[in-house]
This record gives sequence, C-alpha cells and structure tokens, in this order.
Amino acid sequence: MIKPLSVNRFASPLTLLFLTLFAVRPSMADVKVPSIFGDHMVLQQDASLPVWGDADAGEKVTVTVGADTDSAMAGSDGKWRVTLKPLGATSTPLTMTVAGKNTLTFSDVLVGEVWIGAGQSNMGLSLGQSRDAATDIPQANDPQLRFFHASGPQGLVPSNSFTIGKWVLTTPMTAPGYSAVAYYFGKGLRTKLNRPVAIIQNAVGGTVAESWTPLDALKSNPALQSYVDTYNEALAAFPGLNADYQARFDAWHKTRIDWENEVGKTYDPLVKAWKAEAAKDQDAGQKPPPQPQPSRPAPPPPLQPWGGQNKPTVLYNANVAPVIPYAIRGVIWYQGESNAGDWSKYHTLLATMITGWRDHWGQGNFPFIIVQLPRYSGGGYWPQIREAQAQTLSLPDTAMATTIDVGDPNNLHPVDKSDVGQRLSLVARHMVYGEKDLVWTGPIYNSMTVQGSTIRLRFTQTGSGLVIGSSPWVPPHSEAIPTTSLLGFTIADNQKHWFPADAKIEGDTVVLSSDKVTTPTAVRYAWDKSPVCNLYNKEGLPAAPFRTDDWPD
Repeated sequence: MIKPLSVNRFASPLTLLFLTLFAVRPSMADVKVPSIFGDHMVLQQDASLPVWGDADAGEKVTVTVGADTDSAMAGSDGKWRVTLKPLGATSTPLTMTVAGKNTLTFSDVLVGEVWIGAGQSNMGLSLGQSRDAATDIPQANDPQLRFFHASGPQGLVPSNSFTIGKWVLTTPMTAPGYSAVAYYFGKGLRTKLNRPVAIIQNAVGGTVAESWTPLDALKSNPALQSYVDTYNEALAAFPGLNADYQARFDAWHKTRIDWENEVGKTYDPLVKAWKAEAAKDQDAGQKPPPQPQPSRPAPPPPLQPWGGQNKPTVLYNANVAPVIPYAIRGVIWYQGESNAGDWSKYHTLLATMITGWRDHWGQGNFPFIIVQLPRYSGGGYWPQIREAQAQTLSLPDTAMATTIDVGDPNNLHPVDKSDVGQRLSLVARHMVYGEKDLVWTGPIYNSMTVQGSTIRLRFTQTGSGLVIGSSPWVPPHSEAIPTTSLLGFTIADNQKHWFPADAKIEGDTVVLSSDKVTTPTAVRYAWDKSPVCNLYNKEGLPAAPFRTDDWPD
C-alpha cells in the first residue's frame, strides 16, 4: 500500500510534479497506461477504442475488455497501442485487463457516452457554487454518471506523461466539485438516453483559446502568426528561465513565508471577516464594505519557465494531448471571455483550435458544441466574441447553445448553470442522438426585407412560434426584463446612425421601425455587452444575438 505524500504547500512545482508523476509508478519494465484508464471508466459506445501506453521495447501487450481482446508489440521507443472493436452501451460492469510482463486490471468499466467539458472558469465553476447547489447536490446520486478531472504538467511541447486524475461516480460527496455546466449537461443526457454518461472535465480559469490550440494548427493559418511568434519567443526564453527557476522559486518561497508571518497572520482574519459581512450585505441587497488591503502586497510567484498557462499551446499540451486518442462522442466548450481583447482573431482561432483537436484525435468531425457568452456589463467586446462564436458554426458538426438571457450583468460568473447545461443537452439530443423534431434552440436570424420605412426579419428555429419571453432566472439585485413590449432591437438609417427600434411580432417574423428612420438599412439585436432583450420561441429558448450589417464598430 502506498502512503499519501505530505507536501509543504509552498513546495516547488517541479518537486510536486516529480512526486505526482513518479512516486506511485511501477518500475520501467512494467506495462503502463495513462490514468485516463482506471477503475470506473466509461468507454465510448459504438466507436473504435484505442488503448495505449508504455512497455519494454518489443514487449507484447494484450488488452481485453469483456469478450473482446487484441494485442500489439511495443515499438523501439516503448510505445504501444491497441484498438479494440466497438462495443454496445452497457451498464453491466465489465473488466479491462492490460497484460504484458505484468497485468493491470480495471474494474467496474461501463460503455456509454463520453464527452469532454472544456473551457475556462465558467465551465469550471463547480456545482457547489451554482444556484441550485442546495437542492441538487443531495440528489446527485447516479453511479452511471461519471467524471474524470483531467490535468497534466504544463509546458511548450505536448506531454506524453500520464494525465493526472481518476474516474469518480456521482454522489453527494463527489458532485460538489464537478463542473456545474457539465453536470447538468450529463444529467440531461442520462435522463433521455438511459445509458452511462461520462464527462472528462477539462477547464482552467482565465485562459485564452490559443493556449488550448496545438502548435501545428496555429502554424497552418497565416492569420494566427502572431501566436506562433509568441510561442517561439517563449521557446527561446525557456532555457534561461528554466536554468535559474529553482533559485527564483526558492527566493520567492522565503519571501512568501516572511509575508505570511509578518502580514498574513493579521490580514487573513480581516479578509475572512470581510467575506462574512459582504455575504450578509449581498443577501440584504446592500452594497458590501470595501475589501481590506494588506499592509503590503503578497510577493507574486516567479514566472514559470514556459511563460504561464496562457502561452500558446500550453494547455493543449498539458490537458488535451495526454487524453488523445481516448474515444469520445464530442466536446462542450465554454470559453471566450479571456479573448475579448483580441476579438478580431477569435473566429479564426476557435475554428483552428476545433480543427486541430479533430485532426489530432483522428476520430473525424466529432460534435463540438459552443456556449455563446451570456450578458455581462463588464464584458468589453463580448458582442463581437458572440458573433465570432456564431460564425464558427460554418465548420461541420458544430452547434451553439444561446445563453444571452442567463448571464448576470454584475457577475462574470453567473450562477445559473442548470439552464446552460440543459440547453447544451438539448443541442446534443437533436444534433447527435437523433431527436430531429426536438426544439433545441431559440430563434436564429435568417433574412431581412426592407418594406418602405420598416424592416421585416425572418427567423429559423421558431419552434411553436415567436413570443415575448422572459429569462428562467433573475440575478440577485437585478430586475426582470419587462415583457410588455419586444426589446433589444436597434435600426440604422442610410447614414449608419442607430436608433432604438419599435418591434412587433407578426407570425414568424418581426417588423421593425423608428419614427427617426425613414430609410432603414440594417438591424441589430442584443448587440451589447449586457443587452436588454426578450425575443423567444414558445418553448422558452431565447433568440441568438445578431446583426445584419458588417460595419466596423
């Protein structure tokens, strides 16, 4: 039995990485597999099933799942890979064995649906932090809904080391740490499909899409050369930064301990008291007191040799590459906030990232479903990011869940994640699982016609009809958007001047006008950081933001 390691919380990341990767490994002569293979794993149904790992050069490795078995010889580099035949979905536990000079045995293996849940902090926001935590966590008891938290060592080249993580079953003890979006997505699929569902949770807060993109994909598009240049600069700087990193880390470690002793002991209790008071004020609808500040700031840790998590390719290398080529059904993706400052490249970047993942996985154009960013008053160029997300749907087998109405104007991390996850599951059920008659999204702009001083808009995905609707959630200290009139539309004259539009629903169309516009030329809907908008279909799904012009903002 291996005893747990006790590590000082200020231990060097290099030390922690060494301990994590090597402390529990068997000797080099043993057959090894990445930790994506483990007890309680879920394998993708009706798909070829790659299994891979390390062994001695020339060693024969045999993989068996249930009654299916296949073998491969390890190459001169010690790498081997077996591809098992597709299996049908089953909730009856199977056993996987990987046998060479030693034998690995994994129990309670199910076959069902495997999805990646990736992105930044809104994908990572936990079920325990979400709106419905108090009611849903006690009921989160489903052994056929399983999660794997993926992460790995960061760097400028793809990691071939073992992904850090393990498979867990959904219980009230494990569920609080799940991605809330991914949990509600998985729960929605479980309810309708009645087969095992797994989520490989792969989200890191505050991250940019170029960090999630493989290097060869960035190099393939000249429009993304600036990211390649940034990567090359980081690569050139790495030897120097790495050479003295331990010394810089040790120096920081000492100053951090000094700060804790001299400042933190008195500052930490102040912060704890402030958080309690702020929570009371928020519940009472009052402005919280200003946060206390330390007598001097805590010293920042030294720059990591690879330049940090937002250097191009770093998170692809650490979190995605080690999972490939594990068989999956598709990806749900919630990211874009951190790219708002560089919005003009986001459409190209996101499309390149998706294509890069698909190329490396080698499983064809697996479904890729994007969460379009919701409303947020601090969102900067979020209208342009939303548009870029929608433009990415020109790629095959991509789709989008519109969430414009379940954001929080005052919070970058809106806590209503159940509606986000449920809408993602609607998209997947229609797109992937054959529910062709399902109303899976809200109205999508299709075309416009100028009729004198008015403009008539036509939509697809109108469901049972267009209506003035309302959000299923009103954020704290916000007012519900009125439903007495259709809101969110602006109209432009032939001088490109914009005015609020009077809007009315006529059948499956919307007619717009303004007493200030006699020659209308363009329309925008929900084109704002935190728009006030209320066009829905009768199924309660919101219209996606759009514009009919291509004028520079």
